[in-house]
Amino acid sequence: MTLPAWLTAVTFNTDGLIPAIAQDHKSGRILMMAWMNAEALQLTAQTKTAVYFSRSRNKLWHKGETSGHTQTIHEIRLDCDADVIVLSVTQAGGIACHTGRESCFYQRLDLSGQTPEWQTVDKVLKDPSDIYNTEVNATHLNNDASVSSIMTKDDTISSDSQPDNASILQQLDQVLVERKQADADSSYVASLYAKGLNKILEKVGEESTESIIAAKDFASCDAEADKAQYDDARHELIYEVADVWFHTLVGLAWFDIESDAVLNELGRRFGLSGIDEKASR
Repeated sequence: MTLPAWLTAVTFNTDGLIPAIAQDHKSGRILMMAWMNAEALQLTAQTKTAVYFSRSRNKLWHKGETSGHTQTIHEIRLDCDADVIVLSVTQAGGIACHTGRESCFYQRLDLSGQTPEWQTVDKVLKDPSDIYNTEVNATHLNNDASVSSIMTKDDTISSDSQPDNASILQQLDQVLVERKQADADSSYVASLYAKGLNKILEKVGEESTESIIAAKDFASCDAEADKAQYDDARHELIYEVADVWFHTLVGLAWFDIESDAVLNELGRRFGLSGIDEKASR
């Protein structure tokens, strides 16, 4: 395919991609960063709506195709080295991030203490489960998603009834086993298995770190001073811990270990003192 003259001026990397930064048209705030190939950039210019390229699925994706939070393009700029794109956009719904926030850049490094710490400074505007209806393909979401949003429709646990927690884990075990045999681009879980154990463990570590940050943020909140901020921080901690639990289950399933094995171990420890339990190992 012969590229139009304006596209030949763009310097794509060795994978044929260029980073694209979406910036709010009015406020100038950076909303997100994703990748584009030549086709995505051309479609973005033609349709005046943001189209990106998913590296994990190796295909184009239209921003907002699942959430409805599309981006209308006002201007496309190219930097001096011709290797970075900046999009001036109007963000539908005012939410660009899959976490339900205005921007994906919602963590700020606090340099006021002796040790720099990341702090969550933007509140959740809308619960992600309300945005994605628990059936979103997380490969649309830059590989950073909650339990409710990391399953495709095929991965989603049935909600026809209200199962107890043990039943939820058993159903999840079944889904994880099935995804081990699925094509890598059919679901987020399948893509993790295709990338191997190191990638799964990397996600466990990443989500654990985010849980630590969320816990520290929650600890600094005062329910009486700011109830809304307190509730947001509490939700964020639950949200991040759910991510940790989910990815550890993916790791267990890699070794064909079901969640019942962990529940049984916890049951064995129930009623034992921590000191006695550790001494018995």
